[in-house]
Amino acid sequence: MQTATPVKETPAEAKKRNRKVAVATIVGSMLEWYDFYLYATMASIIFARVFFDNSDPNAAGLAAFSTFAIGFIARPFGGIFFGYLGDKLGRKRMLAYTFALMGICTACIGLIPSYDMIGLWAPVLLVIFRIAQGLGAGAELAGAAVTSYEHADESRKGRQGAWPALGLNLGLLLSSLTIYALTMFGDDFLLNGGWRIPFILSFALVFIGVWVRRSLPETPEYAQTNVQEHKRASLKELFATSLPSVIVVFVLAIGYNSLSYIYKTFSLAYLTQFQGVSPSVTSLSVTIASLIAIFAVPTFGWLCDRYSSRAVLVVGGLLAGAFGYPFMALLGTGQDTAVYLALIIGTGVIAPMMFAPQGSFLSRQFPVYIRSTGVGTSREIGTAIAGGLAPLGALTLVANSPTNSTTGVVIILVISGLLVTVAALFDQGYRYSTGKN
Repeated sequence: MQTATPVKETPAEAKKRNRKVAVATIVGSMLEWYDFYLYATMASIIFARVFFDNSDPNAAGLAAFSTFAIGFIARPFGGIFFGYLGDKLGRKRMLAYTFALMGICTACIGLIPSYDMIGLWAPVLLVIFRIAQGLGAGAELAGAAVTSYEHADESRKGRQGAWPALGLNLGLLLSSLTIYALTMFGDDFLLNGGWRIPFILSFALVFIGVWVRRSLPETPEYAQTNVQEHKRASLKELFATSLPSVIVVFVLAIGYNSLSYIYKTFSLAYLTQFQGVSPSVTSLSVTIASLIAIFAVPTFGWLCDRYSSRAVLVVGGLLAGAFGYPFMALLGTGQDTAVYLALIIGTGVIAPMMFAPQGSFLSRQFPVYIRSTGVGTSREIGTAIAGGLAPLGALTLVANSPTNSTTGVVIILVISGLLVTVAALFDQGYRYSTGKN
């Protein structure tokens, strides 16, 4: 028995469908990264003062930054659960559910009273909403990547698979612009409650995103797959039939996310706590980097179709490893121009080079009937380990060094770049894809 087979489309109808897919994918990924970058920034510069006991500022700072890591603990559970439901019930339904969960939790964080008002309940509520936010975010990338990939023609899977990466950088741009606007006349407004505004604005984004995603058609590849195959989707089936693919995606996720979150989150905390750089400088640098990445992502997506997602990932991983020492050397100067240059190269060029290929590369590692479970499970377990521990571990290494040395951070960056390269070289996608993407 088959699921309903889509009626043959005209080229105009296919183009219209893919426009809807582009909007739904990009808007969802944009909200995820607006939420997560916003949280990372505020955890670095605000939450220690608002939600924790400040009798020991260093302890409060580490506690606040630890709540950022807690969200990553929840991500694998969201990736596994919603990924499984995406294979069982369809792609479009899960995209709407996870989007709403993530956005509502972000908005609620902006409504939590301070430690001075409710004591220990402040950090408790922060952790609860952070965990729920992580559940939704853990399913977002897998759902968006698989959906955009399965809607694409074979010749455009690299470009359409890069749409989540474009949404990521639009989210970074939106959040960094918001923070920059709040700090452009000084930090007092941000510190005295202005930080709540961008969180609460997530309520509006949720209504827009859910409306867009509910209008999205089911993917053709999913619709044409046997019902009996979808019934087989499970973790047991995943590990029994696709273990090499699970390992490839897991290793890639550890490498990429270690690099990405050191670029995007550790660097903010390091610059604020150890170099005395103003939040307006760091937010503006990420804004500029995000603008550059918005143009870089489609370019790397096109290169995936021209060569292969595997080739682009290999080059990106090697460049990331080579940039480890220069990146930290530039940040270590504490000079505005050097900070701009480091974050523009890392966040604006190298990170997109490794992220743009992932939509097509990760999706092609698994057969259709278990694809959402495979990507969600494998990637989010790796993301939880690297995304949560890498920036926190890097910050701890610097804090515990008598000279605040960043040598350990450089080593993490080099190893992470090599992991991306090695994972790409062991590509398993040839088993489930007829093309190079």
